[in-house]
Amino acid sequence: MRISPVSLSSPEDLHLFLNLLLNMAPVGSKRGVLERLDAGEVVIGDGGFVFALEKRGYVKAGPWTPEAAAEHPEAVRQLHREFLRAGSNVMQTFTFYASDDKLENRGNKLTFTGQQINEAACDLAREVANEGDALVAGGVSQTPSYLSCKSEDEVKKIFKKQIDVFIKKNVDFLIAEYFEHVEEAEWAVQVLKATGKPVAATLCIGPDGDMHGVTPGECAVRLVKAGADIVGVNCHFDPMTCVKTVAMMKAGVEKAGLKAHYMTQPLAYHTPDCSCQGFIDLPEFPFALEPRILTRWEMQHYAREAYKAGIRYIGGCCGFEPYHIRAVTEELATERGFLPEASQKHGLWGSGLEMHTKPWVRARARRDYWERLKPASGRPLCPSMSSPDGWGVTRGHAELMQQREATTAEQLRPLFQKSDAKH
Repeated sequence: MRISPVSLSSPEDLHLFLNLLLNMAPVGSKRGVLERLDAGEVVIGDGGFVFALEKRGYVKAGPWTPEAAAEHPEAVRQLHREFLRAGSNVMQTFTFYASDDKLENRGNKLTFTGQQINEAACDLAREVANEGDALVAGGVSQTPSYLSCKSEDEVKKIFKKQIDVFIKKNVDFLIAEYFEHVEEAEWAVQVLKATGKPVAATLCIGPDGDMHGVTPGECAVRLVKAGADIVGVNCHFDPMTCVKTVAMMKAGVEKAGLKAHYMTQPLAYHTPDCSCQGFIDLPEFPFALEPRILTRWEMQHYAREAYKAGIRYIGGCCGFEPYHIRAVTEELATERGFLPEASQKHGLWGSGLEMHTKPWVRARARRDYWERLKPASGRPLCPSMSSPDGWGVTRGHAELMQQREATTAEQLRPLFQKSDAKH
């Protein structure tokens, strides 16, 4: 039985209501993602595994490949559990960039095959999903082969090989995520749709559209026509930019007389200075982004704005940690009818600070304090924004042609010179 939204007239009423919710467990009916969305429910995604595991020492920045699923399953399992505890309804398989052409790109040498990594990732996601009311989503992402102008058939064969594992492991639905070009995303959706499972498709684009200038609205229409049941964006941009972009996609789909559900899984970083290619153009990418991280209170604002925009699949990508997802679930507790287990260790809007020993900290145990706060960076000589590196290259450009061999010093030298000249 779900709790209906109620009218709360005071902070005390809110505390009583949410304490009641904390003692109630969600109904673990294991309904599918489309059943939940069709019923108007909010589905909460998880966060950015590659960034989270890189910080923990299990993923190498650069290739960003997910061999940790096979090498260090305990690390991947624990992160899944933390997101589940924080309120995630979806355990997305840690299969980002797990296509063979990416696993072997630029001298990346692995002791596991792509199939072994993907199978291990599916098993871990299912194990943890079964511990709660969560679904398993198998994910594929953009390929070096597409950037190198390989044919549609060659790119689709790469997706098909990954999909075979997901079907064998019987994931609940499929996600085509992190695509800069809508054409490649269409190809992925077509392959995924042939399985008969529900398909979500997210592009890593902002309001300017994909890397060839296709608008968000047109991108969404093309994805729906290709067979996607859920469309949206992930990565590359901050939450509010992503909400704006998905709103544009929604408007385009509705104008075309089509129907879809909508999702957003943004960065956990502020990116007001990004160009069309997003945060990878920032000079701070990927090792100095911490000053840009959103607070938990900003995440609550994101959750509310996404909900108001009609987005019902709300999650996160790079930079998102479990506490960010907990903030999303706490903001939408009334709509969802319960709080996550992790909220037992978190006083809503800082209420746990009422027990602090210092009186000036106890004075911060209120919502208006945190909503008004303008966090300081502690870096007096740092600018508030950066100048993106945007070199203006995309599919077909010589600098984007990929290779199996390691990058050579001769190939790096002109890149260093070009970068130094810009900065």
